[in-house]
Amino acid sequence: MTAALLDALRSAVGPAALLTGPAATGGYAHDMMPLAPYGQPLAAVLPADTAQVQACVRACADAAVPIVPRGAGTGLTGAANAVDGCVVLVTTRMNRILELDADNRLAVVEPGVVNQDLRTVAAARGLFYPPDPSSLDTCTLGGNLATNAGGLCCGKYGVTADYVLGLEAVLADGSLLRTGRRTVKGVAGYDLTRLLVGSEGTLGIITRATLALRPLPAAPGTVVAAFDSVEKAGDSVNRVVRAGLIPSLLEIMDATSLRASADYLGTEVPGDGDQALLLCQSDAGGEQGARELELLDSLFRQSGAASTYTTSDPAEGGLLLRARRVSLTALEARGACLTEDVAVPRTRIAELIAGCAGIGDETGLAVAVVGHAGDGNMHPTVLYDQASPDEYTRAREAFDAILALALALGGTITGEHGVGKLKQHWLEREMGPVALRVHRQVKDALDPAGLFNPGSMFARREDGRGRP
Repeated sequence: MTAALLDALRSAVGPAALLTGPAATGGYAHDMMPLAPYGQPLAAVLPADTAQVQACVRACADAAVPIVPRGAGTGLTGAANAVDGCVVLVTTRMNRILELDADNRLAVVEPGVVNQDLRTVAAARGLFYPPDPSSLDTCTLGGNLATNAGGLCCGKYGVTADYVLGLEAVLADGSLLRTGRRTVKGVAGYDLTRLLVGSEGTLGIITRATLALRPLPAAPGTVVAAFDSVEKAGDSVNRVVRAGLIPSLLEIMDATSLRASADYLGTEVPGDGDQALLLCQSDAGGEQGARELELLDSLFRQSGAASTYTTSDPAEGGLLLRARRVSLTALEARGACLTEDVAVPRTRIAELIAGCAGIGDETGLAVAVVGHAGDGNMHPTVLYDQASPDEYTRAREAFDAILALALALGGTITGEHGVGKLKQHWLEREMGPVALRVHRQVKDALDPAGLFNPGSMFARREDGRGRP
């Protein structure tokens, strides 16, 4: 059966696009989350088009072999991690921007297109694709769609789902599902587009997406504010919300992440030595943008900012923002990291950061926090020694404690990274039994054999199959 399956896959994608053996498939076995379990795939396939994806899915269905879809592997929940004996279906070769319709402000793309590449092509036409994960220069749109990725500008512009007009996806029987539309409005039937976005490859394999674009905003102005307490920074966020301001970016960094970024960049970072830093941008442009920056600066000072700095120079603003964009890389330079992705009401950001510091004290590990203060999506990161089994155990304890804290504060276990193979039991705890039952029924309807990404979102059954 294995030989027949490999022959069928080879016929579908060509010999060069079929990889077998641990040496060839090892790089496709897991994403960037060290905690998430992964297995040894039977093979990895790299299809070049939708027809090849369909052929691979049908071959695996006939052989009852699981398929794990994968993009660039930048995920942080193990959602693209292999299970033993599976076929990893890698979409990075499907990397064409098929259409960019400036008049209707939309793009039609394949899943292997890199996020930054679409943004660059759109900008050349005076258009803007807002979702911007920190890995935007390497992550692919297929992965963004599968996890409903966000980014630094979500507070104003929303997440990936807010820009998806329609999809094409290969279902578990190899048939091709087309959802959505190209029009601005359209409410015919169930919203299958939204159902697929964020489903982590458990319901279908996305092979094409029609994405909405926006007019390119003005170059942003930037204001940064340093605070001698996290509580004052949190109060600033509350003041921004109450004032009705919606900055294009509002990020927060705690003292640990500030120090790590300063060391990594080898330069001074605003706020280094303080307890928290807010980085804020306005892309309103012109007099309106200038007034918004002035008001933001005033609100930060009213909250007790130790210092503030404002610039209208986009290049200087980019340099100031660099400390935030490299924060995870900077923390990884200090050792192994477990990066969380929780979201809480914006009024409770300070409580979350303080709670994470307490969890760090209890476990004896450093916990750094950066996040999107504009929408309450925080990324606590636990630092530990990968060579120490004891520290690894304590890191896992800290990881779970942070999830519990987020739920206790009225939040959610994931704001943009997804559930993956890491948070299945926490998903059940957050949703409750009725919602989980409905999820299982949807999964069973679209993937009755449980072959699409088994173990992601739902724990695998005792018989080892992926069906929840």
